Amino acid sequence: MTQTQGALHLVTASQRRGAEVSAADLVQALADDTSMTHRLAALTPGPQGDQLGAPALGEKPFALATLRALRRAARTAEVVVAHGSKTLPASAAALAGTGTPFVYRSIGDPLAWSGSGLRRRRTALLLARAARVVALWPAAADTLARVHGVPTERITVIPNAVPAERFPVADTADRAAARRRFDLPAEAPVVTCIAALSPEKDLATAIAAVAALDGVHLLVVGDGPLRAELEAQATAVAPGRVRFAGVLPDVHGSLAAADAVMLPSRTEGMPGVLIEAGLTGRPAVASRVGGVAEIVRDGETGRLAEPGDLQGFTDGLRSVLAGAPALGEAARRHCLAHFEIGVVAARWRDLLHGLRAPGQDAYRPGPKAG
Repeated sequence: MTQTQGALHLVTASQRRGAEVSAADLVQALADDTSMTHRLAALTPGPQGDQLGAPALGEKPFALATLRALRRAARTAEVVVAHGSKTLPASAAALAGTGTPFVYRSIGDPLAWSGSGLRRRRTALLLARAARVVALWPAAADTLARVHGVPTERITVIPNAVPAERFPVADTADRAAARRRFDLPAEAPVVTCIAALSPEKDLATAIAAVAALDGVHLLVVGDGPLRAELEAQATAVAPGRVRFAGVLPDVHGSLAAADAVMLPSRTEGMPGVLIEAGLTGRPAVASRVGGVAEIVRDGETGRLAEPGDLQGFTDGLRSVLAGAPALGEAARRHCLAHFEIGVVAARWRDLLHGLRAPGQDAYRPGPKAG
């Protein structure tokens, strides 16, 4: 009989994106757990040049060969941790009847992706297969219980987290070097926005807010389908004050160059980029969506505005730039206390050990939600 050991952490693709990097960081943080091993796998490979290094189980996430490979991999695991997106339906299908429990980590805002009618019922059925569902913030846990029927005793709140050592506070020399690298003025106020250039991230509001403030420069990190449109907007409303850096393998330099960070998204979960900004001592102006308010404390570590509220973002940015040093220090203290990977990994360790505790009955899903 095959002996089971440790936890298998599953991501959608082996690429350096939010959920995937977060899972890899967690596996690394749990590496010193001598009583439980942790390994990372992906349903599919990532794009060339952007791969995380996790072995891929197949070429397509729901192909029969991929699901069979996941089922085989789970045979040697005591528990599978499914990190967002397509890992929920894949785990529910592949692990049925195996006796291996899985934990689903809900990455985005469950209210935003819940849909209605058939989609909502299908999501509830899939969530009913999970031994535990991890929400990133309390309101998300409430949505999972209220909208999707997940019993509250099977929901655990564990926030997103980032390793502090990867995002140290930048000193004066680091700031100057970063500004030279991105061809930014040495003394002007600089705001960094790290996001995909796609409709839901609403970079148009960030550009318009910067354009409304004389002398403020914007560094945009990321790429996507709206790049040409956003570049045209920047040229028209803030000529010479917006830099597009594209996708960067390491965003620390772009944060070191900034006085503040902006994230005007129309939907979010608990964005790691705001934790990264806080750890580097950079305050943020961000949309009041998803779990953002858990990271950015309005008036204490940054400012919040309603999605699409240009005046709100403009006023928030003006306020944050005026109080940047003190707000940044408060943001760092807050993120170290609540969102540093070592603090959060301890909570994951307790959860996963609880699922395999001696004498505990193996989890068996209850009645399907409907």
